[in-house]
Amino acid sequence: MRTTEGPTEQVAPVPVAQVLARGRVRGTVAMLGPAFVAAIAYVDPGNFATNISAGAEFGYALVWVVVLANLMAMPVQFLSAKIGIVTGRTLPEACRARYRAPVRWALWLQAEIVAMATDLAEFVGAALGLYLLFGIPMLPAALITAVVAFVVLGLQTRGYRAFERAIAAMLGLIIGGFAYELFSIGPSPGQALTGLVPTLPSGSAYLAVGIIGATVMPHVVYLHSALTSRRVACSTDIERRKVLRFERWDVIIALGLAGIINLSMLVVSAKLFHGSGNTSIGGIEEAHTGLATLAGGAAALVFAAALLASGISSSSVGTFAGQVVMAGFLNLRIPLLLRRLITMLPALIVIALGVNPTDVLNFSQVMLSFGIPFALIPLLLITRDPAVMGTFTNPRWLTRLMTTIATVIIGLNAYLLYDQFIG
Repeated sequence: MRTTEGPTEQVAPVPVAQVLARGRVRGTVAMLGPAFVAAIAYVDPGNFATNISAGAEFGYALVWVVVLANLMAMPVQFLSAKIGIVTGRTLPEACRARYRAPVRWALWLQAEIVAMATDLAEFVGAALGLYLLFGIPMLPAALITAVVAFVVLGLQTRGYRAFERAIAAMLGLIIGGFAYELFSIGPSPGQALTGLVPTLPSGSAYLAVGIIGATVMPHVVYLHSALTSRRVACSTDIERRKVLRFERWDVIIALGLAGIINLSMLVVSAKLFHGSGNTSIGGIEEAHTGLATLAGGAAALVFAAALLASGISSSSVGTFAGQVVMAGFLNLRIPLLLRRLITMLPALIVIALGVNPTDVLNFSQVMLSFGIPFALIPLLLITRDPAVMGTFTNPRWLTRLMTTIATVIIGLNAYLLYDQFIG
């Protein structure tokens, strides 16, 4: 059964027929958007740190890991979007209808902790971008970041398209930045292709696991279902199938672009740092300094601007996801400003204490790994359940594929935790 109340929607959904009446091209463009918001999580400051470190230390050897990570993310995000389109509910709302109170509260609590850890990296990344661009000390930069991210988040009140366009514009800035880096630095296409052959050089397992483990962000799995649940009004299964076809392309295009950005980070780092013997780049600040030294001030400026856009947009998306999680699991809504204050408080404390930004980014990725199974397993169970999905229940091949993906990601994240705390 489709629901009518939602945690974030501010405008009435548009009938599918009205969208299709705009023509094939305009109608297709109008249906794009939700996956572009989700894609921001795949190019957040944590990805900057991981991909740059991988390229500097191991050259092109881990190209295949980046490709695999993004390919695995596509069906995950599509199934989240599918829940929203088919049921009119978000994934947390579907969990609330399916599970008893103790399970719902446990799912909500871990989701909040993971959301704070995720926002920690994104918030610190944006502040670091301001510091690198303008020399603003980290704490004032963090406060400026909070204001800007809140303004971006406030675009929701003007309808879903305003927020989607703002996020897509910042994604475009990141794409443009790394396109400039690619053309100006000129990585080797031949060596990049050899990196598609799966190999794990000695000492590379940690970074390989980190790349894959940080790819499927739990909060964005929850959020994607909210972005599609009340975007357009479907009255028949035929209309839902049409919307699902549009959303499939939305996911392929948006996550494909995110994958290209991640590849660009790695291959630029491989050519510039690994190729010149600078294999021990320890963080984003060192990468920025190295870019200025080896590729010129323009390359360093573009890198810092892309980092700032990444941090602000992903922080806004993370807070949006927090709204969806609380409203879905608990049927509880709090003012947007209060939600923003709650999620940014840990980041402000960490920055005020003067903790190394790269250490914060790495810690947040480890924390993030805790939440991935709690999003993937309910997603798989719900989308394979005919009582919920009806004729849109996953076919067996898709269930097997998702089971494999979930097993791989959970196993790799378990290894990451073991390696970090026990090994």
